[in-house]
Amino acid sequence: MAKIECAYPASYEKCCSTQLIDGDGMFNVAGIENFMKEIKLSDCGLSYAVVSIMGPQSSGKSTLLNNLFCTDFKEMDAFKGRSQTTKGIWMAKCVGIEPCTLVMDLEGTDGRERGEDDTAFEKQSALFALAISDIVLINMWCHDIGREQAANKPLLKTVFQVMMRLFSPRKTTMLFVIRDKTKTPLENLEPVLRGDIQKIWDSVPKPDAHKETLLSEFFIVEVVALSSFEEKEEQFKEQVATLRERFYHSIAPGGLAGDRRGVIPASGFCFSAQEIWKIIKENKDLDLPAHKVMVATVRCEEIANEKYDSFARNMDWCQLEEAVTSSPIHGFGKKLNSLLTTCLSEYDAEATYFDEGVRSAKQKQLQEKLFQLVQPTFQIALGHIRSEILDKFKEAFDKALNGGEGFSSATNKCVESYMAQFDEGCADVVIEIANWDTSKVREKLRRDIDAHVTSVRASKLSELVSSNKEKLKEALYGPVETLLDGANSDTWPSIRKLANRETELVVSEFSSELIRFDMDEETKKSMIMNLQDYAKGVIEAKAKEEAGRVLIRMKERFMTLFSHDSDSMPRIWTGKEDIRAINNSARSACLKLLSVMTVIRLDEGDDIYDIEKILTVAFAESSNNSVKNKSITTFESLASSTWEQVPPSKTLITPVQCKSLWRQFKMETEYSVSQAIAAQEANNRSNNWLPPPWAIIALLILGFNEFMTLLRNPLYIGVIFVVYLLVKALWVQLDIAGEFRNGALPGIISLSSKLVPIIMNIIRKLAEEGQGNATNNPRRNPSKRVVPAGNVTSSSASSSVTSSTNRPDYSSSSKYE
Repeated sequence: MAKIECAYPASYEKCCSTQLIDGDGMFNVAGIENFMKEIKLSDCGLSYAVVSIMGPQSSGKSTLLNNLFCTDFKEMDAFKGRSQTTKGIWMAKCVGIEPCTLVMDLEGTDGRERGEDDTAFEKQSALFALAISDIVLINMWCHDIGREQAANKPLLKTVFQVMMRLFSPRKTTMLFVIRDKTKTPLENLEPVLRGDIQKIWDSVPKPDAHKETLLSEFFIVEVVALSSFEEKEEQFKEQVATLRERFYHSIAPGGLAGDRRGVIPASGFCFSAQEIWKIIKENKDLDLPAHKVMVATVRCEEIANEKYDSFARNMDWCQLEEAVTSSPIHGFGKKLNSLLTTCLSEYDAEATYFDEGVRSAKQKQLQEKLFQLVQPTFQIALGHIRSEILDKFKEAFDKALNGGEGFSSATNKCVESYMAQFDEGCADVVIEIANWDTSKVREKLRRDIDAHVTSVRASKLSELVSSNKEKLKEALYGPVETLLDGANSDTWPSIRKLANRETELVVSEFSSELIRFDMDEETKKSMIMNLQDYAKGVIEAKAKEEAGRVLIRMKERFMTLFSHDSDSMPRIWTGKEDIRAINNSARSACLKLLSVMTVIRLDEGDDIYDIEKILTVAFAESSNNSVKNKSITTFESLASSTWEQVPPSKTLITPVQCKSLWRQFKMETEYSVSQAIAAQEANNRSNNWLPPPWAIIALLILGFNEFMTLLRNPLYIGVIFVVYLLVKALWVQLDIAGEFRNGALPGIISLSSKLVPIIMNIIRKLAEEGQGNATNNPRRNPSKRVVPAGNVTSSSASSSVTSSTNRPDYSSSSKYE
């Protein structure tokens, strides 16, 4: 393609051109796409125009375009002969003309290269030019005007015929360029030309819908004449320059371009042209309005997909999406709303010139896709706010409760405050353009708050109930145990009085605490009744526990009463005590204990159960026959698992169990009674160790001579005195009276085992005394009177015996005690 120097030095634009359709009818998709990118056609929107030129072959079409628009279409070389130069359809951008104007150079008609019968491409290219052009230049020779067989008539027929294949065609400007104008004025040529055009229009077959349609409804006919380029080049260029002025702002109102209502936005020009050519090649009728919608659908969808992908890769969005997964983002809603608005605005800017219905539908689809993309992140942001508000609520709620504020007051205040904070947080997160409903998240937060309040309420009530139950248990457990341990006629009345007093005190405090929880009276009464029932349960449980140990308690009471006197001092069985009376008294007290522990008497009416009388009669030990018979009858009444008129729920020990316990009690206490009796008998025996009075008189009479002998010989008296001291010492050391207290045989055996060691101990102590006196004699004053040895020995022995008698005395007393 030859490079043509532009005739207008004011323009410094570089011409850009490409072959749109080749001679075989193949659409050059890659070429037109590169062409559009190079001239930045997509940025033009609707502000562009398309000019095409038709005419016979070798009529100077390319030459005219190159001079008119500074293009570089290939021109015929006249020196090589007249032949086809332009094959197919070429396109270029006009240089120096605003708005952006595209010009198409069509292959010439009536060419010998295609032949007389091959007119298909001529019709196809003509229909293509009419479909996409705003201005169509008809290049024709001046000498053909007025001729019946002029070269332009087949061309005009072709144009008018293909025009009928367009549904709802837009009005196109048809500019007739008369080449090589003669001396005949244009004013005379134009009417003739218009008359010929009208004849051709009238002669073209039309569909029924357009039989009466005027030519002016389809075309704006303009006529211009140019001098010969070869003979009058300078004049030709001046005329071309004048004509060029008409192409400036051609799409403005009143401009050269015709009807612009069906124009395709610049970004869809390539696709539109390709689809139009495809339909024309398939020999289908071309519905331009439907085609416009189709192009708008495809292009708007492409733009929407581009904007969606651009948004998904947007760095700000990616950072926002990543950041919100870990923590709340301040101003999240505004930031995301700005990104979405920008994306949709960019779509509107690029798709603004396409069909409004299609553009709006695709915008809605794009918006929905964007919303689907960002909604999970929006939900995460809402979740952060909900979790944060819930945590703050829990903290503030617990703090208010710990500060002593009433439960209901704290609940209402915290719920109102933090729900308001949630609404503020939602306002920061809400995307204005999406206008999503946050009520479900709000309801979920409220449910979570209510669940926490319910949980805390249950926990606090549980703690309150537990603490009051603990108070009741602490107040009742020990005192009840003490009262049952000292069971008597006033035990159960005392327990009832204690239970009522402590229960009323705790219930009063409990009721005061319940006021803080703002609960209904029925629930409050139910909780108080449960607390009162718990108090009874504590007493019943303790009573059952003590009933399980009743045998131990009975034995302890028996041993306490039987083994200790009224002053709680241990009894010493001297032989003067009435063991039977003491035993009966102790057993009566134990029977009282058993009767108290038999039945629970927490109600005032329970005092009618006279269990003690039944047991007393049943277990009485009387020698009276009538009593015995009655006892037998009553004893038989104990052969039952229930007490008469006593509900099983209040029974602690059944009659059968009482009978068994009493039998076991008697068996286990009989040993203590027998031991007391044995001790008393032993004590009586130890107190009667002297011989009878008659034996003493006999000894005095029969032993008178021996007594006189002793008086005559004082030495015998000394020996007898020493023997007496030794015997007394042995008596005290051996505790003979205590040993024989448990019987003669046990006493003899015990004394035989202790006799020899005690004698050796006494001899050893006497020997030590003697050695001590012998050592101290030389140091004494010789003037002092010397004590006879016998006296020393006797004194030492007496001292030793006296000293030795004191220790066993205390030991014996301690052992007794």
